[in-house]
Order: sequence, then structure tokens, then C-alpha cells
Amino acid sequence: MKFLIDVGVGKGVEKYLRAKGFDVKAVREIDPRMEDGRIILEAFQEKRIVITMDKDFGELVYQSSMRHCGVLLLRMEDASGPEKVSVVQNIVENFQEQIADSFCVFQNNRLRIRKQIASSFDSLRHPFF
Repeated sequence: MKFLIDVGVGKGVEKYLRAKGFDVKAVREIDPRMEDGRIILEAFQEKRIVITMDKDFGELVYQSSMRHCGVLLLRMEDASGPEKVSVVQNIVENFQEQIADSFCVFQNNRLRIRKQIASSFDSLRHPFF
């Protein structure tokens, strides 16, 4: 599994995923000013799941119909670095297969997964804690 980590997510998540042996690229190391559309495109071309805190990715996926290999949107505006790492750790350990090729939102201790299936979506909800 490969990831592209958006700027706002933080170094802690990058370090955790790398320590677990995942192939990780960080937007802040490539171009911290990279536009969201380019992030989605680069991730798609490299078959990476985007981890972001930017709600604009929902618009790109649903309204602009951008193809993707998965987006994990963390709606955790006031979370500390360790809190983000804990959430990502739980998601990767328990939902790794489900998040690939899906648009996922973590908010209010719940993970919502919208799996892309032949241009229609099935919505799954998982209690997180």
C-alpha cells in the first residue's frame, strides 16, 4: 500500500507509516504549494492513497469526478500529532483493504467509507472506538 500525505496531516503520520514499511511520499517534501488537483493526479498515477485534512478533496472526487486510488480525509481540525497518528494507525490496521480505491472520511470517532464500484458508490459506516 502506498500513500501521499498532504501538508496539513503532519510529519508524525509520515514517520509512523514509513516505520511500518509503507511506501510514503509527502507533499511538503515535493512541493508544499502543490494544488489539490495535482495531488490527486500524482497519487492516481502512482497508485497512492491520499491522506489529507483538506475538505476540497471531496469536491474534486465527486463534483469534478477526478479519478483516484483512495482518499482518506481526516476531519480532525484541533487534533494533536499523536492523535492523528493514533487514528491513522487504527484505520490502517483495521480497514486497509476497504480504504483502497475509496473516499473515506474520519470524523467524530467514525470512519465513513465510500467504495467506488463502476461509477456508483456503496456507503459503509464503521464505529471507530
